[in-house]
Amino acid sequence: MSPRVLLFTGKGGVGKTTAAAATATLAAARGLKTLIVSTDTAHSLADALAVEPGEVAPGLHLHQVDTQKSLERHWGELQDYARGLLAELGLDEITSEEITVLPGAEEVIALLELREHAREGRWDVIVVDCAPTAETLRLLALPEALDWHVSRLMPVGRKIVRLVSPFVRGVAGVSAPGEGVMNAGERFHRGLMEVRELLTGDHASVRLVLTPESVVLAEARRTLTSLNLYGYRVDAVIANRVFPADGADAWRAQWVAAQSRLLAEAEQSFAPLPIHVVPYLPAEPVGRAALAAVGARLYGESDPFAAPAVEPPLRMTADELALALPGADRDDVDLARKGDELIVTAGPYRRILALPVALARRKISGASLRDGVLRVAFSSGSES
Repeated sequence: MSPRVLLFTGKGGVGKTTAAAATATLAAARGLKTLIVSTDTAHSLADALAVEPGEVAPGLHLHQVDTQKSLERHWGELQDYARGLLAELGLDEITSEEITVLPGAEEVIALLELREHAREGRWDVIVVDCAPTAETLRLLALPEALDWHVSRLMPVGRKIVRLVSPFVRGVAGVSAPGEGVMNAGERFHRGLMEVRELLTGDHASVRLVLTPESVVLAEARRTLTSLNLYGYRVDAVIANRVFPADGADAWRAQWVAAQSRLLAEAEQSFAPLPIHVVPYLPAEPVGRAALAAVGARLYGESDPFAAPAVEPPLRMTADELALALPGADRDDVDLARKGDELIVTAGPYRRILALPVALARRKISGASLRDGVLRVAFSSGSES
């Protein structure tokens, strides 16, 4: 049985770590074996829970990624080759050690470790506190983008390496990657594709955290469109720091009115997704007791750990491809065909879809964006 995987993301500063920690605390309180991890290098989860990593409560475990150890354990061949190559180019050992822990490596390793945790069969719920929105989108787009490149380059790369490696040492003065390095690269690629399969599967979903502010709401709309573009299901929106209307003085009444207007706008933008509201609390919720109280108020009578009721964004039939792009504007969506691939662009984000054989052989007869769904129809004729 696969664990229920919940990813939390949102614009920086909206309280996504609090929402993730409150959800994980609630899961453990309900008797579910729960793991909470972070792909955010800020590592603020431990601060929110006011604990050190490990078993922080009965049934609740906090994991913090150790990038260096994970690289050495799983992909040491890649790191050793990179370190050795840099040393051959004249960099000292300390410098080459620092350079081979590349920017963004921690987030990628966190995703790969997530796959390992899901495989263990130990957890009922895995909660992921993601980095702020832009970093999360780049990260979630990585597995498929890497697959597109690797599936084309890796077979050719192996042949080229075998052919040119005797000359590389003599001409360039550095070592060419050996079989172990190529195998490690393939394992790394395969691991990322398994992560994607996990996170786009029937047991995973994303929850968007926002505050009722115009700029935040606009970004959340774009994020919903982009997550759907890449095939990730969003099953709920969490509105954080909402002022209660009761007993408001003149100053707070203005905030209440502005937030009410924006929440109504959010309900229209994200329908039919539920919007869970967290009131503006008198103090920052730190520690398990405070977070458990937030979790209880956040979800009320609903079951936040049930299987997502949202359909997968991408659906294909014998003659049509449908991709849900809620909130997308027709002017921001572009469609192109290149051989067996369909290139879909929504705003600044692009996805290259490999068409199944049944559709790849056929021509596109029409495309439309209606009610937040891009529909691409294929004719019965073959693609010339």
